[in-house]
Amino acid sequence: MEQLAGGRRPRLVSSLGLGQRSWEVTLDEERGRLAWRDPRPPRRGSENCFVPTSEIIAVEETELNKKQHNIGKWQKMAKPHAFTVYYVKKARNHRWWCSDVTFWCVDEHLCSQWIQALKELLEMQKSRPKQLLVYINPYGGKRQGKRIYEQKVAPLFSLASISTDVVITEHANHAKDNLFEVNINKYDGVVCVGGDGMFSEVMHGLIGRMQKDSGIDQNNPKAPLVQCNIRIGIIPAGSTDCICYSTVGISDPVTSALHIILGDCQPLDVSSVHHNNTFLKYSVSLLGYGFYGDVLKDSEKKRWMGPMRYDYSGFKTFLSHHYYEGTISFQPAKHTLGSPRDKDSCRAGCYICKKSEQQLAEQRKECGLKHEEDEEEWKVVKGKFLAINAVNMSCACPRSPQGLSPAAHLADGSADLILVRKCSRFDFLRYLVRHTNRDDQFDFSFVDVHRVKSFQFTSKLSEDNESNVTDIGKKRFGQFCRDHPACCCNIANSTWNCDGETLDSSAIEVRVHCQLMKLFARGIEKNCKDEAACSQSSIEQLL
Repeated sequence: MEQLAGGRRPRLVSSLGLGQRSWEVTLDEERGRLAWRDPRPPRRGSENCFVPTSEIIAVEETELNKKQHNIGKWQKMAKPHAFTVYYVKKARNHRWWCSDVTFWCVDEHLCSQWIQALKELLEMQKSRPKQLLVYINPYGGKRQGKRIYEQKVAPLFSLASISTDVVITEHANHAKDNLFEVNINKYDGVVCVGGDGMFSEVMHGLIGRMQKDSGIDQNNPKAPLVQCNIRIGIIPAGSTDCICYSTVGISDPVTSALHIILGDCQPLDVSSVHHNNTFLKYSVSLLGYGFYGDVLKDSEKKRWMGPMRYDYSGFKTFLSHHYYEGTISFQPAKHTLGSPRDKDSCRAGCYICKKSEQQLAEQRKECGLKHEEDEEEWKVVKGKFLAINAVNMSCACPRSPQGLSPAAHLADGSADLILVRKCSRFDFLRYLVRHTNRDDQFDFSFVDVHRVKSFQFTSKLSEDNESNVTDIGKKRFGQFCRDHPACCCNIANSTWNCDGETLDSSAIEVRVHCQLMKLFARGIEKNCKDEAACSQSSIEQLL
């Protein structure tokens, strides 16, 4: 062990075997990395390699097979002692996988010294989970949740010495109800294997449990909710996996599992939805009325079609071209630094989100949020809308890489309110197409976008009494269809799409709660390059 000057932490330097050659291997605690280099004079193709210690998954003593050490000079030596370092390997498009490198030496004591030093470094990673509660939805998406977990995720958790309690859900709200009963304090996190619906169920269970334990009335729209300190991990196994894609950058079970193992933490804003002082739902991605609400309502009747039902219902809803009249009141999010029209997206280590966290801490030191909300002005917008969307994140997915609002932030305490006014089918199609490319989707005269911290919506046809929706709709039906001579509508109100679930009430009150919960993620990284300077192919060539 080499002691560095200036009181810096020591580093371990040894000559160890890698493949058929001897390499100089260094464990530098000060820089936080494991590095190895070829001590021979530099030549073409020679590379130095390193791995950040924060991205080492595990280290294990290894037995080398005969092919590895019975060649050339190694054949004359005593059986070598070896250890394998498992670490995160980063590829393109934010994909991660588990890679490994095996070092060996003749000295058993030196091998043990390396294993002990690396394990001590791993023990210092206090943010990593040791005990997880796992919920698996075996019916979501393509019904592959259980297989994905058992074949791709469980082996990685075992390698990282993470113990798990696994619950396979049997019915709707199974996970949510179970979270109110279990001893949640014994776990370092909760993992859901499924789609966005499964995540929503776990989120409602955790937030609801936290408010119940803290004596907070969820039916009070202005109640300051208590933050959830227990992180949620998402193993994507659903139809769209929008939340996973928007927070990690890819819907890949192995990548998500590695984020959980490393103990990454990404705070997340959550919106509460109320109607007449009654709590309805929480939302973290899309709260949509009009087009996206109609698509969801129609697709629910065609679950037998599988994920294809969204394409069918989307096309059918587009052709119907319904618009809905109503009033939106909202409070602009003046505390945020960004704008929905910004070109820069929310990325790992986002400055705007960090600034919002500081402001949140300052607000808690003062009298609270109630007085401030009452003092700030409300803006009112009335009109006829094809779609009303409120998003807490970009809502990106493989089909829409930029999402509904590319510049939306994950944890700045605001939502982007997108109002799509009545327009022609062709113009609306132009708007929808822009979700699939990089063009400015807000650059239309009929589209308005506002960054808000709360808003209210009231449909003109059901302002006060939701029970009279059907009767009112019949009275207005004639005029409604004169405005749409080609439509085949038989409803007066649309439905709110709340993270893939329908809401019964059209008149709602929404408030954004800044960083109410945390995920096992780090946000989408700007440059997803491999931090280990040696590529996987190069290491394989060396071996």
